[in-house]
Amino acid sequence: MLLDLAGVVYDGDTPIAGAVPAVERLRKAGLPLRFVSNTTRSPRGAIIAQLAAMGIKVADEELLTPARAAVEWLRRHGRRPHLLVHPNLEAEFSGLEDGSGRAVVVGDAGEGFDYATLNQAFRKLAAGADFLALATNRTFKDADGQLSLDAGAFVAALEFACGRSPVVLGKPSPDFFLAALAGLNCRAADAVMVGDDAESDVAGALSAGLGAALLVQTGKYRPGDETRFDPPPTAVVDDLAAATEWIFSRAAA
Repeated sequence: MLLDLAGVVYDGDTPIAGAVPAVERLRKAGLPLRFVSNTTRSPRGAIIAQLAAMGIKVADEELLTPARAAVEWLRRHGRRPHLLVHPNLEAEFSGLEDGSGRAVVVGDAGEGFDYATLNQAFRKLAAGADFLALATNRTFKDADGQLSLDAGAFVAALEFACGRSPVVLGKPSPDFFLAALAGLNCRAADAVMVGDDAESDVAGALSAGLGAALLVQTGKYRPGDETRFDPPPTAVVDDLAAATEWIFSRAAA
């Protein structure tokens, strides 16, 4: 079972009602879990500490983020990163200064997105640097409860300007979902994804070959999301607790 975090397990620093007991129920049932987050503002250590403060203990290998996937890509291809990411995330890319070439890495830079930084990244791309997008989400639920622009709009701007598509490291990349399942001794067809993003979480998981993908009506979900992307969700449920009940009801059938 793959679980998104923001909007599924928590909103900001607050657990979503029923989420912590739901994770505990899944643990007790022995279901192998992976937590798959497209967040590109928080480093891994901060995410694990945030979950621990909520009563959810997550081992390092159980959490997959686009930044980790990007670091592995950079090492594998021998590239030095030119970062257009949130300052909190920059430390994740330390120790990669010796690559033979450049790769522009775009995440959710927040207030760091301005003409100067975007143009600098564009010039690196125009000079031949590889193009990596940590994620291409359209929106995220901000601290004020409203939707805000996510990194996808800025990735699209650079893609338009340089005429090249990026390598997408996070959801909805099929490789991201399959990497999360690696080592779980679980076929993709037997896995379930739970998310609040009908495009990246749900349609992405189903396109990657997962057996089911549940859309929760928490987090960034807005009425009608379930009809906006293809493939559509396997089911639409109230929250993670309801998703857990959906899974157990079918396991018992």
